[in-house]
Amino acid sequence: MFLSSDVAREDTGRLAARKGPAKLQPGLVRCIGCSRRALLWNRQAWIMLALVLSVCIFAACCGKASAQSHDSAKALPEMIGQLNRHLEVWANYYQAGHPRTTVRKVHRYVRHRPQRHPGSHGPRYVAGPSFIGRNAALSEGPGRYPWKRDIVTTIFWIGERPRGNNPVPNARSSWDKYWYYNYGGYDNPDPGSRRNFVPINFVPRQNPFYFALPYNDVEGGHSKYVASQVIPWFKQAFVRDGQTVLKDRWIAVHHGDKVCYAQWEDCGPFRTDDWRYVFGNERPRPNLNQGAGLDVSPAVRDYLGLGVKDPCDWKFVEFREVPPGPWAMYGDNNTFVIVRRQSNKQFAAK
Repeated sequence: MFLSSDVAREDTGRLAARKGPAKLQPGLVRCIGCSRRALLWNRQAWIMLALVLSVCIFAACCGKASAQSHDSAKALPEMIGQLNRHLEVWANYYQAGHPRTTVRKVHRYVRHRPQRHPGSHGPRYVAGPSFIGRNAALSEGPGRYPWKRDIVTTIFWIGERPRGNNPVPNARSSWDKYWYYNYGGYDNPDPGSRRNFVPINFVPRQNPFYFALPYNDVEGGHSKYVASQVIPWFKQAFVRDGQTVLKDRWIAVHHGDKVCYAQWEDCGPFRTDDWRYVFGNERPRPNLNQGAGLDVSPAVRDYLGLGVKDPCDWKFVEFREVPPGPWAMYGDNNTFVIVRRQSNKQFAAK
């Protein structure tokens, strides 16, 4: 039976008190050394057991994550094929007659109102359960944000020229003056020039599932004072004065029997100050597009089968509530892509 270090020290003290400066007996010294080695071995054993348990928990979590992303993994070979095919990044935005041709084709598409993307058999990706296991996408549940119901929704796209009721060119956004170039080119809305929710002539470098709402939290290079009072996530996301806390936030858009997810990349339609609608309970302010309160990209249009001014429901969502889908595939600004890259770096570092 080994002596503990405390007991050994106590016995040593007593022995020294009785015999003065005499040396310890060899047997007692061996017991003390054995006790210390035993304590060291026990500590190492606990560390090894903790590591084994951590590996088991990590493997179980990875198994669940792999099961959730099974559908996305199936598309990996096809994604690689697209990357090989679509080597041209820059679209010929200023081609003669191009804007008129595009608008004419889009209007023809809207008149016929196809519910499926041309040349396909419906969406290639089906939204699965969210990362936290919520599979009732339309349920209010414990979420923090309410639905905005029956909001007239219009279509806009990166590279769109001013025309009709669109007085502002979309080569730049409210937060990115190089939006067109950072995206990779002209996000052609012509359904015949798109495949799998992206343009056929280049791979977008930002998420093609984007939207605009009529509020901007930055004005004149400074953060608006009212922004800190009305934006629910302002305190958690604020970094410095003049840096937006709105860009890249996620929303859910509901139309018919489908729900699509997109990221906030611009402000509009028409206004940039309507916080009472965006974060409050008011309806959108009147405008030239029948009071439209939401702009969505061609990718969102194609996924939901939207017309030019169809009503939709929308609400803010946290990233943990967003299920896998086609909105998770592309973009340096895409939260899904960022998380995958971080995971790959951590895995490679081990």
